Amino acid sequence: MSTDAPPSAFVRRFGVALLPALATVVLLADQASKLWIQQHFLTCDDNSLSIVPGWLAFAYTCNKGAAFGLLANETLLFVLIALVVSGVIVAYVRFLPSNHPWLKLSLGLQLGGALGNLIDRLRQGYVVDFISVKAWPVFNIADACVVVGVLILAYHLLLVQGQAPLSNQQSAVSHQHHPDPH
Repeated sequence: MSTDAPPSAFVRRFGVALLPALATVVLLADQASKLWIQQHFLTCDDNSLSIVPGWLAFAYTCNKGAAFGLLANETLLFVLIALVVSGVIVAYVRFLPSNHPWLKLSLGLQLGGALGNLIDRLRQGYVVDFISVKAWPVFNIADACVVVGVLILAYHLLLVQGQAPLSNQQSAVSHQHHPDPH
Protein backbone atom coordinates (compact mmCIF):
# COMPACT_ATOMS: atom_id res chain seq x y z
CA MET A 1 0.00 0.00 0.00
CA SER A 2 1.42 3.38 -0.98
CA THR A 3 1.80 6.15 1.61
CA ASP A 4 0.78 8.65 -1.07
CA ALA A 5 -2.85 7.50 -1.14
CA PRO A 6 -5.38 10.32 -1.00
CA PRO A 7 -6.28 11.04 2.61
CA SER A 8 -9.82 10.61 3.88
CA ALA A 9 -11.95 13.67 4.65
CA PHE A 10 -11.40 13.08 8.39
CA VAL A 11 -7.61 12.98 7.98
CA ARG A 12 -7.70 16.17 5.87
CA ARG A 13 -9.78 18.02 8.49
CA PHE A 14 -7.70 16.64 11.35
CA GLY A 15 -4.49 17.51 9.50
CA VAL A 16 -5.58 21.09 8.90
CA ALA A 17 -6.37 21.61 12.59
CA LEU A 18 -3.41 19.69 14.04
CA LEU A 19 -0.68 22.30 13.68
CA PRO A 20 -2.60 25.35 15.00
CA ALA A 21 -4.29 23.33 17.74
CA LEU A 22 -1.04 21.83 18.96
CA ALA A 23 0.78 25.16 18.77
CA THR A 24 -2.01 26.71 20.87
CA VAL A 25 -1.90 23.93 23.47
CA VAL A 26 1.89 24.19 23.74
CA LEU A 27 1.72 27.99 24.03
CA LEU A 28 -0.97 27.89 26.73
CA ALA A 29 0.77 25.14 28.73
CA ASP A 30 4.09 26.97 28.49
CA GLN A 31 2.73 30.34 29.55
CA ALA A 32 0.57 28.87 32.35
CA SER A 33 3.51 26.92 33.77
CA LYS A 34 5.75 30.00 33.69
CA LEU A 35 3.08 32.10 35.37
CA TRP A 36 2.74 29.48 38.11
CA ILE A 37 6.51 29.46 38.67
CA GLN A 38 6.65 33.26 38.85
CA GLN A 39 3.79 33.31 41.36
CA HIS A 40 5.42 30.69 43.61
CA PHE A 41 9.02 31.92 43.54
CA LEU A 42 9.94 35.44 44.62
CA THR A 43 12.79 36.15 42.21
CA CYS A 44 14.98 34.46 39.64
CA ASP A 45 17.50 32.07 41.14
CA ASP A 46 15.74 32.46 44.51
CA ASN A 47 15.62 28.77 45.41
CA SER A 48 14.38 25.50 44.01
CA LEU A 49 11.64 23.04 44.79
CA SER A 50 12.83 19.44 44.69
CA ILE A 51 10.41 17.11 42.89
CA VAL A 52 12.58 13.97 42.71
CA PRO A 53 15.54 14.58 45.05
CA GLY A 54 18.83 14.72 43.18
CA TRP A 55 17.16 14.36 39.77
CA LEU A 56 14.32 16.81 39.13
CA ALA A 57 13.49 20.21 40.59
CA PHE A 58 11.71 23.44 39.76
CA ALA A 59 14.24 26.26 39.75
CA TYR A 60 13.07 29.69 38.54
CA THR A 61 15.77 31.04 36.21
CA CYS A 62 15.71 34.19 34.05
CA ASN A 63 17.47 33.26 30.82
CA LYS A 64 18.60 36.27 28.78
CA GLY A 65 20.40 34.06 26.27
CA ALA A 66 19.76 31.00 24.13
CA ALA A 67 20.26 27.39 25.13
CA PHE A 68 22.89 27.01 27.85
CA GLY A 69 22.81 30.82 28.31
CA LEU A 70 24.70 31.42 25.07
CA LEU A 71 24.57 34.92 23.57
CA ALA A 72 23.19 36.50 26.73
CA ASN A 73 21.50 39.89 26.36
CA GLU A 74 20.88 39.45 22.62
CA THR A 75 17.10 39.82 23.04
CA LEU A 76 16.54 41.56 19.69
CA LEU A 77 18.38 38.79 17.84
CA PHE A 78 16.24 36.10 19.50
CA VAL A 79 13.04 38.05 18.86
CA LEU A 80 13.93 38.32 15.17
CA ILE A 81 14.82 34.62 14.94
CA ALA A 82 11.55 33.61 16.62
CA LEU A 83 9.55 35.87 14.30
CA VAL A 84 11.26 34.48 11.19
CA VAL A 85 10.87 30.84 12.31
CA SER A 86 7.21 31.39 13.21
CA GLY A 87 6.55 33.19 9.93
CA VAL A 88 8.17 30.44 7.88
CA ILE A 89 6.14 27.75 9.67
CA VAL A 90 2.87 29.65 9.20
CA ALA A 91 3.64 30.36 5.53
CA TYR A 92 4.78 26.78 4.84
CA VAL A 93 1.86 24.98 6.50
CA ARG A 94 -0.43 25.33 3.49
CA PHE A 95 2.09 23.44 1.35
CA LEU A 96 2.37 20.45 3.69
CA PRO A 97 0.88 17.24 2.31
CA SER A 98 -2.21 16.26 4.25
CA ASN A 99 -1.08 12.63 4.51
CA HIS A 100 1.97 13.55 6.63
CA PRO A 101 0.58 14.43 10.08
CA TRP A 102 4.01 13.92 11.69
CA LEU A 103 5.28 17.00 9.85
CA LYS A 104 2.37 19.05 11.20
CA LEU A 105 2.93 17.62 14.68
CA SER A 106 6.59 18.57 14.48
CA LEU A 107 5.93 22.09 13.25
CA GLY A 108 3.08 22.61 15.74
CA LEU A 109 5.43 21.79 18.62
CA GLN A 110 8.09 24.12 17.22
CA LEU A 111 5.67 26.97 16.57
CA GLY A 112 4.09 26.76 20.03
CA GLY A 113 7.52 26.67 21.66
CA ALA A 114 8.91 29.53 19.60
CA LEU A 115 5.88 31.70 20.39
CA GLY A 116 6.03 30.83 24.10
CA ASN A 117 9.63 32.00 24.43
CA LEU A 118 8.97 34.97 22.12
CA ILE A 119 6.21 36.21 24.43
CA ASP A 120 8.61 36.00 27.39
CA ARG A 121 11.29 37.98 25.59
CA LEU A 122 8.86 40.69 24.45
CA ARG A 123 7.10 40.95 27.83
CA GLN A 124 10.07 40.61 30.20
CA GLY A 125 13.30 40.75 28.22
CA TYR A 126 14.19 37.18 29.24
CA VAL A 127 12.81 33.65 29.08
CA VAL A 128 11.52 31.94 32.21
CA ASP A 129 13.21 28.54 32.60
CA PHE A 130 12.31 26.32 35.53
CA ILE A 131 12.67 22.59 34.82
CA SER A 132 15.96 21.41 36.29
CA VAL A 133 16.99 17.86 35.44
CA LYS A 134 20.24 16.47 36.84
CA ALA A 135 23.24 17.30 34.61
CA TRP A 136 21.12 19.30 32.16
CA PRO A 137 20.64 23.07 31.79
CA VAL A 138 17.40 24.49 33.18
CA PHE A 139 14.67 24.62 30.51
CA ASN A 140 10.92 25.12 30.09
CA ILE A 141 7.98 23.50 28.28
CA ALA A 142 8.56 25.63 25.15
CA ASP A 143 12.20 24.50 24.95
CA ALA A 144 11.21 20.84 25.35
CA CYS A 145 8.56 21.14 22.61
CA VAL A 146 10.99 22.82 20.20
CA VAL A 147 13.56 20.05 20.76
CA VAL A 148 11.00 17.25 20.37
CA GLY A 149 9.59 18.96 17.27
CA VAL A 150 13.03 19.26 15.69
CA LEU A 151 13.79 15.60 16.48
CA ILE A 152 10.51 14.47 14.87
CA LEU A 153 11.23 16.64 11.83
CA ALA A 154 14.78 15.32 11.52
CA TYR A 155 13.56 11.73 11.82
CA HIS A 156 10.92 12.33 9.19
CA LEU A 157 13.24 14.10 6.76
CA LEU A 158 16.24 11.81 7.21
CA LEU A 159 14.64 8.40 7.61
CA VAL A 160 11.02 8.42 6.50
CA GLN A 161 11.13 10.77 3.53
CA GLY A 162 14.23 9.11 2.11
CA GLN A 163 12.47 5.77 1.82
CA ALA A 164 10.37 5.24 -1.29
CA PRO A 165 7.40 2.90 -0.79
CA LEU A 166 8.20 -0.70 -1.73
CA SER A 167 5.57 -0.70 -4.48
CA ASN A 168 7.30 2.30 -6.13
CA GLN A 169 10.70 0.60 -5.90
CA GLN A 170 9.36 -2.58 -7.50
CA SER A 171 7.61 -0.59 -10.20
CA ALA A 172 10.82 1.28 -11.03
CA VAL A 173 12.77 -1.97 -11.25
CA SER A 174 10.20 -3.65 -13.53
CA HIS A 175 10.21 -0.69 -15.93
CA GLN A 176 13.97 -0.55 -16.40
CA HIS A 177 15.23 -1.50 -19.85
CA HIS A 178 17.16 -4.75 -19.73
CA PRO A 179 19.18 -5.40 -22.91
CA ASP A 180 18.82 -8.81 -24.46
CA PRO A 181 22.01 -10.75 -23.59
CA HIS A 182 21.83 -12.67 -26.95
